[in-house]
Amino acid sequence: MDSSMALSSYSSRLKCSLPNPPPMMMVPSPQLPGVLPLSSRRCGIASFAEFRGLRMQMGSKLSTSLVSIRTRRNPKVFSRIVSEAHETFVDIPAVTDETWQSLIIEADGPVLVEFWAPWCGPCRIIHPVIAELSTEYDGKLKCFKLNTDESPSTTTKYGIRSIPTIMIFKNGEKKDAIIGSVPKTTLISNMKKFL
Repeated sequence: MDSSMALSSYSSRLKCSLPNPPPMMMVPSPQLPGVLPLSSRRCGIASFAEFRGLRMQMGSKLSTSLVSIRTRRNPKVFSRIVSEAHETFVDIPAVTDETWQSLIIEADGPVLVEFWAPWCGPCRIIHPVIAELSTEYDGKLKCFKLNTDESPSTTTKYGIRSIPTIMIFKNGEKKDAIIGSVPKTTLISNMKKFL
């Protein structure tokens, strides 16, 4: 069986067709022993037949749109909300080694500080939770975030060894520390003791 018949047989089993490929010639190569296929297009030492890709033959019942396939199977797929992060996003103010004293220690009332780092996956999970708390308890609780990579002095002073760590301060004193990405209910129950 020659190569064009084998290719034709193979392509019919895949339900696709190949454009008519140019004929291949077998000529010896001075650089490499043996015989290599050559055509009018050269590629490095060897020349290969020009390949223009596959043409898929789709049936009339098939759709190339993934969205339409999914919505046909389950029309409610796109009706539910996947993420509300863009609607609830609140930028939590940052605190640094330089601003720590004025924003945290000298603050009136309770202050929540999230110790985080940009490379920390669990920190990204808890950011929206802290943002929600900041909005819900506005006026009762101040929320800040401290990047542990940019403020190593404060991080060391409070013995932060794991992130995210959420600390609650009241009247300049550390009252509580929560380590890890915890549910919102856990944060609320710990915060309410100091409100």
